Amino acid sequence: MNEVYLYGASGHGKVIAEILEQNGDNIQGIFDDDPAVTGLLDYPALGGFDGAKLSRNARVIVSIGNNHQRCKVVNQLNVPFATAVHPGASVSKRCTIGEGTVVMAGVSINADVKVGEHVILNTNCSVDHDCELGNFVHVSPNVALAGNVKVGEGTHLGIGACVIQGIIIGKWATIGAGTVVITDVPDNAVIVGNPGRIIKYSKGTLAS
Repeated sequence: MNEVYLYGASGHGKVIAEILEQNGDNIQGIFDDDPAVTGLLDYPALGGFDGAKLSRNARVIVSIGNNHQRCKVVNQLNVPFATAVHPGASVSKRCTIGEGTVVMAGVSINADVKVGEHVILNTNCSVDHDCELGNFVHVSPNVALAGNVKVGEGTHLGIGACVIQGIIIGKWATIGAGTVVITDVPDNAVIVGNPGRIIKYSKGTLAS
């Protein structure tokens, strides 16, 4: 049984907590910087993060859905991180998944996929063969990535987006809900529509 703490008492944290429960992990508590937070589900709030409160051999999952904030928090911590994979996910034995990553119910990860650290693979998304996902990526519910897609660090793919095979998506891009991506996407681009088109550029990560 693994001992795990969450950092972030959010709705996203609730989903992660239930994955840990189903895997038989022991949730020790929830860190959150908001003093008004008293707990999450059945687990106590422990206040702002304090490494001295960690039990021996415990690990942490940063349960913050926003990629920029998750990156910022992770970069401030010096702790071992856990990984949470829902037992109802279909995960190839030939894929790799980095620390801190969470894989929700119904997710499909096929052969030779490389998933980075602190990634969110959200409910019922599909990641096909030979895809590569950078650190801090968020793949929203019902997103479909065809084979050989590369997604750069910090990029967010909105709910129901589709990406055809072989596409390269840059770092800290935003793919809008329902967008169909048929051409490569540069760093920091915001893409919407069918077919996807660039409507603006964001400032990139502020978390480094």
